[in-house]
Amino acid sequence: MDTLIPYDSLAPETLEAILDDIVSRDGTDYGDYDLSAAQKREQALRFLKSGEGVLLFDTESETIKMVPKDSMTHYDFT
Repeated sequence: MDTLIPYDSLAPETLEAILDDIVSRDGTDYGDYDLSAAQKREQALRFLKSGEGVLLFDTESETIKMVPKDSMTHYDFT
């Protein structure tokens, strides 16, 4: 089961920590160029603020993931 987390309901420090965790995970490749952690975090924040992305808490794995909003039909919500 997944639970939607409104990013704007989180304390700034909490959101920053979540985004740092997400952008530092294996498989978060940014192509042919390197970005700093701060740049990756800023990109992720823009993705959320634009409404293109959302944060989901996976209750089974107890992790937070960021997914495109248009893919939300593929998730099971509580």
